[in-house]
Amino acid sequence: MASQNVKELTDANFEADVLKSELPTLVDFWAVWCGPCKQIAPTVDALADLYKGKLNVAKMDVDHHQIVPQQYGVRSIPTLLIFKGGKVVGQLVGATPRAKLEAEIQKHI
Repeated sequence: MASQNVKELTDANFEADVLKSELPTLVDFWAVWCGPCKQIAPTVDALADLYKGKLNVAKMDVDHHQIVPQQYGVRSIPTLLIFKGGKVVGQLVGATPRAKLEAEIQKHI
């Protein structure tokens, strides 16, 4: 992971780090073998740096942690979910352009 502002999530820390977070949280559900996931990774890292203090940014490897992705119906990757107050408030699927991702983030911060 390139940015130190991106947290690595597990099934075990998801509730504490995302659902109970004071800040909105962008979660990138991804996998090592996923081309589109690699394509948007620099954008996710850049947004983590840009919105530091306003938005938490985290990634969850769906190959290593499967409980949470199943709970939220993640069927395609990359899937980007925005959580606020313990609920999903935004969702983008696929290699989303930065402008579209930023517009969705802006709605929730």
